[in-house]
Amino acid sequence: MRKDSRLSRALHVLVHLNNANKPVTSEGIAKMLSTNPVVVRRLLAALRNHGYVQSTKGHNGGWELTKPLDHLTLLDIHKALGESSIFTVGLTDEHSNCAIEISVNNALKDVMNEAEALILTRFGSISLGELGKVN
Repeated sequence: MRKDSRLSRALHVLVHLNNANKPVTSEGIAKMLSTNPVVVRRLLAALRNHGYVQSTKGHNGGWELTKPLDHLTLLDIHKALGESSIFTVGLTDEHSNCAIEISVNNALKDVMNEAEALILTRFGSISLGELGKVN
């Protein structure tokens, strides 16, 4: 199963945008992330829809922050990207009438929900400004 790295990539890009003196093109960001500019535009469009970045067209155009990193949290970015599940572990639903499957799913669901709640709480307490402080 493939990992969802959008949050990590978005955080990486936001810190770089913060450190840039000028707008950064999708192509420049794509090169940094070893991906396609279309992937970058899709990722940053979600952040633009929440007012965290903006883009300008034309010569000297590109992406830039609209808010200081200290005003954004990991939770803000997670939500902006669509609040996908923290875990790639899934519950099975192939035998929904099986008492064992129901029991297993209930046990897994409770543990995963508790762990996810703790992670999201922690995400809300970490500002992106903290990420920009490279040691």
